[in-house]
Amino acid sequence: MKLLFLTDNFPPEFNAPATRTYEHCREWVKAGVEVTVITCVPNFPEGKVFKGYKNKWRQTEMVDGIKVIRVWTYISANKGFLKRIIDFLSFMVMSFWAGLFIKTDLIVATSPQFFTAVSGRWLSFWKRKRWVMEVRDIWPESIRAVGAMDRNLIIRFFEFLELRMYKSTWKVITVTDSFKEQLINERGIPSNKVEVVKNGINAEMFKPMPKNKVLLSRLGLQDKFILGYIGTHGMAHKLDFILEAASKVENGTIHFLFLGTGAEKENLVKLKEKLRLTNVTMLPPVAKEEVKEYISILDVGLVNLKKSNTFKSVLPSKIFELSGMHKPILIGVEGEAQKLVEDYGVGLAFEPENEKDFIAKVEVMSKENRIDESSYTAILKDFDRNALATKMLMFLKDSSQNA
Repeated sequence: MKLLFLTDNFPPEFNAPATRTYEHCREWVKAGVEVTVITCVPNFPEGKVFKGYKNKWRQTEMVDGIKVIRVWTYISANKGFLKRIIDFLSFMVMSFWAGLFIKTDLIVATSPQFFTAVSGRWLSFWKRKRWVMEVRDIWPESIRAVGAMDRNLIIRFFEFLELRMYKSTWKVITVTDSFKEQLINERGIPSNKVEVVKNGINAEMFKPMPKNKVLLSRLGLQDKFILGYIGTHGMAHKLDFILEAASKVENGTIHFLFLGTGAEKENLVKLKEKLRLTNVTMLPPVAKEEVKEYISILDVGLVNLKKSNTFKSVLPSKIFELSGMHKPILIGVEGEAQKLVEDYGVGLAFEPENEKDFIAKVEVMSKENRIDESSYTAILKDFDRNALATKMLMFLKDSSQNA
């Protein structure tokens, strides 16, 4: 089977879409699938080309048996609506152009932004091959959820285009049960057309390990109870709320660690300085391989999003990385994510943007944060990344064979 996968994020980028795509494709190659990925030059989230790469028209490399074709795009940092749209549109056009010359049995295009799906649809038409849309985010609904844009003519056009994509694709893969329900109940997509393949745990990379004492010493946090947020600092993550709350935490042993970058990083650093926070450390991003060292020093992992009905349907990948390393979770996300954390007993939840509730839960976890090992065993069993990759491949093969 030959598979063409379109994604604008791929390693060495280390956000959730890049990691999921790479780990799935790697397993498919092991299963004998010939996988070609069309992506852009690594630059997320700061809009700066990674060392060792150039933003050329077309360049090819092999990554663990995956043929990776990188195309030129208009590069923009992960902020600014208009520039990001131009970025998305340029990848749509260039991935379509590159895909025309690739032999394949099936095309898969992944969100979060659906201009990649437009490219998949165009390639499906011209190559007379079926295509599958992977929905990682209900876009453009998420744009309005973070307050980037009100519902206007542009958003309504995107919503029209979104529906066309869902209806034209052969099959749809979502990352949460909630997304599937939305597509069926609100978009009218037939239930037999939609499969759920959730994010999972890379048990080879994220597994229990002792605290990195050298790192703790370097950061001067040896005697602290550390709550850590590791990931993108974007509009959706509402980390200004966490900083505001941290200024009111009276327990001097509690310390907050932020690792990463994103559209809001600069504003967050300024807010930290304005509040004169001595119980907060903010660090730049590190390579994916180093992330586990920082997770190792955490006493509690923080998963937080802005309070919005839209985010009740998401399932942040941080949940699985933290669970893989047996770190208790303090989650500020309602809906499916909260239910998963509570059902498996791997942490506590607080109401998003409720300062009083957040501080109370922080105090509770600083005194008692022990999680039963059986909880981690259960979540690892149900969300093993390799098993989920196999599940998705079976679904894709069924789509291809029935073409």
